Amino acid sequence: MLILGIESSCDESAAAVVKDGREVLSNYLHSQIEDHKDWGGVIPEFASRLHYKKINKVIEKTLSDVNLSISDIDAIAVTHGPGLIGSLLVGMNVAKTLAWVHNKPLIPVNHLMGHICANFLDSDIEPPFICLLASGGHTQVVKVNKYNDMEIVGETIDDAAGEAFDKVARLLDLPYPGGPELDKLAQNFNFSESVYKGKYKFPIPKVKELNFSFSGLKTSVLRMKEKLDEAEWEENKAEIAFAFQDCVAQVLKRKIETAIEDTGIKQIIIAGGVAANSRIRKTFNEINIKIVMPSLKYCTDNAAMIGSAGHYKYLSSEDKEIYYNYGFEAFSKLITSSLG
Repeated sequence: MLILGIESSCDESAAAVVKDGREVLSNYLHSQIEDHKDWGGVIPEFASRLHYKKINKVIEKTLSDVNLSISDIDAIAVTHGPGLIGSLLVGMNVAKTLAWVHNKPLIPVNHLMGHICANFLDSDIEPPFICLLASGGHTQVVKVNKYNDMEIVGETIDDAAGEAFDKVARLLDLPYPGGPELDKLAQNFNFSESVYKGKYKFPIPKVKELNFSFSGLKTSVLRMKEKLDEAEWEENKAEIAFAFQDCVAQVLKRKIETAIEDTGIKQIIIAGGVAANSRIRKTFNEINIKIVMPSLKYCTDNAAMIGSAGHYKYLSSEDKEIYYNYGFEAFSKLITSSLG
């Protein structure tokens, strides 16, 4: 089964062809990072206009790279949310038009489910497993019982991990995108122990159950900047960046260890853009059970993960005819849950 995946939820126009939910035949992406860099973040209206200019060319290249046409595709999967409304509408309208003109099933995919399914592209893992989903806008612990049966068992009560990375990156005067730049800076600090124990150690936030809080951690970095003189702050930015991301890594690791104890599930996957962070990947590899992480190209937003998610959503549906009705009411019924 060949799925054409389309992703336009934020600042990447992406398309991919995925076979049977696991094999990526083609994966093409146009990033808007350079377009938004001068503003230090994504400008929503500008992002949607850039999607409008690029999305058709991205889809055409994705198909031509593997000598396929839309007639060779079995179904079309597209991100329906969460994301920037204008950007999402560009991808959804293109997908609905292609599906209607070529009489293909159209599968709306939740962006977060896509991040989870990114792990199917690089591994042979199968449910059940526990997923740590950490991105710019979300931090969640998800219990994945089946391919299309997912339950959120913990989430952030304020800032997401990726949001905290971006805010701390601004405090460190790092350019956009902040998370990757902070990771690069932290790698300039030479440290080999499993837990940072230096002079800039930050407190572990105490939140009940499997929930998270990163707002206070971000504020702790701000208070440290206010306390230190300018010379010490500038001289030790690399160590401060390392201490911050190690604290985040320890928070995430502790919650997942608790989830393992609570559920008895011994398989863990990491998903989302924050999963690309080098310290977090190293910290989770120290857990003595099966850990699966997507390759770096599948951690951040991409269409291959949408194609994979669309494959499993379509296969698990009892009424596949509904995917051929493109009216607003029918499409809305397909979007039934937070990970639907």
